Amino acid sequence: MTVDERARAGLFEAFQYPTEVPGVTLNDLTEAMAASNPSDDGYAAREIATTETLSMEPFRERFVNVGLSGGEKKRSEMYLLGVAKPKMAILDEIDSGLDIDAVREVAAMVEAMRSDDMGILIITHYSRILRYMAVDKVHVMVNGKIVQSGGPEVAEELESGGYTELQAANAR
Repeated sequence: MTVDERARAGLFEAFQYPTEVPGVTLNDLTEAMAASNPSDDGYAAREIATTETLSMEPFRERFVNVGLSGGEKKRSEMYLLGVAKPKMAILDEIDSGLDIDAVREVAAMVEAMRSDDMGILIITHYSRILRYMAVDKVHVMVNGKIVQSGGPEVAEELESGGYTELQAANAR
């Protein structure tokens, strides 16, 4: 599927390194999102609530991610996630490059958006963000295959013991 087809199907992806989009503001993006789904009655309310919750007003007229710190870029991604309210969100290393306070803040943002209407997949290499979230399942991938699954304890075990044994046991 193309990017726009995936978005219309309800898929959202937040990236490890959010792209800067010079010339396009967050307001421009949210207006385009609203225009692409005119039957979404809850859009305006989500936009207002998400702007207030994440204190995004100062960023709405700025170009997307231009001149923002790592934490501000992640907040921008969470803002777009909250406004879009997709069926499925893939959050690719949203904790990468963040200090501990920003990790807690991003975790709290994701937790605030949890609902039965949205699936959330977090891809991470470290368990620290998971400590601040209600995690349902943890899956460990080695060489593109899920080799271990369980609850949050799986991430803690990996954090303390590392990947070496799993990698050796699942070498190609």
